[in-house]
Order: sequence, then C-alpha cells, then structure tokens
Amino acid sequence: MAEKLTKSDIEKIEKEIEHRKLEVRPRLIAAVKEARAHGDLSENFEYHAAKREKNQNESRISYLERMIKNAVIVSEDSAAGRVSMNNKVTLFYPDDNSTETIKIVTSIRGNSLDGKISNESPLGAAIFGRAVGDTVSVPMPGGGSYDVVIRSIDQSGGSDEDTIRRF
Repeated sequence: MAEKLTKSDIEKIEKEIEHRKLEVRPRLIAAVKEARAHGDLSENFEYHAAKREKNQNESRISYLERMIKNAVIVSEDSAAGRVSMNNKVTLFYPDDNSTETIKIVTSIRGNSLDGKISNESPLGAAIFGRAVGDTVSVPMPGGGSYDVVIRSIDQSGGSDEDTIRRF
C-alpha cells in the first residue's frame, strides 16, 4: 500500500537516508572490520553486535527508499477554516466532558501518545476537512462510534519539529 506523505516528509526521509549512507554506514563498516580483527568470530560478541547494527542500518535505508518510491504526495495546504494537514485541533468529547488538542499528521509522523494523530486514523479521517463547531461521529474498530465537537483549528503548525516514526 502506498504511504501518503507530504513534501516535507519526503525531505526528512531523504535527509535521514543521506545521513545513514554518508555518516552511519562508514562508521558501522569500520566497527565490523575492527571487531572481525579480534579473532574467533563464533564467540566474538562485538563482531555479532556490530554486524547486527550494520544490518539494521541497511534495513532502515531500504525501508525509507521503498517508502519514497511508493509514496503518494498529499498537500500540506490548509483550506481556510477547515481541518487539514499539520493543523492543531482542539476537540471536545461530550461523553466525558473533556477537551483535547491534537495535531493532524501523516501516518509516518503519527504518535498518539504525543498528540500527533494520523490523517488516516479513524479520528483523523473523521475530522479532516471539517470546520469549527462541527459535531463529528468517529467510528470505532469493531463497531460503534463516539462524537467529538471541533472547538478550534490552529493552522499555523508546520511539520519541522515532527520526527519520522521508527519501524
């Protein structure tokens, strides 16, 4: 399935790939060579640890390159008064009389514990494109739903401080 990414997501991924290829990879190759020089590889913990770290770096590079190759670019532009990408949205939950502020991001930047909700999640998809004052029914996996009311939309948030999720 193609990952929905913004242009800034692509730039961050390209920057991480470059860092891993030009800085991390040479360091890890040197660590493997050094550990290999210590002798018997069957009982050489340093060699196995260095090799594992090198392989993890190569896997991450492949994963990120595949993500870019298969990406579908989505707009970061915000429609006036509508929930869009990178907006901070204050929601009211009538069922428990509580308020929460979240940020709408692409799935690779999603982190619900940090208030970053993917535009593809049930909540993100339900409120995307909606306006202040709208009451939105959010479907729950397995059936049922809950309501949220959009209290405010802050369209000034960029994605510079958001990090790409690990795999």
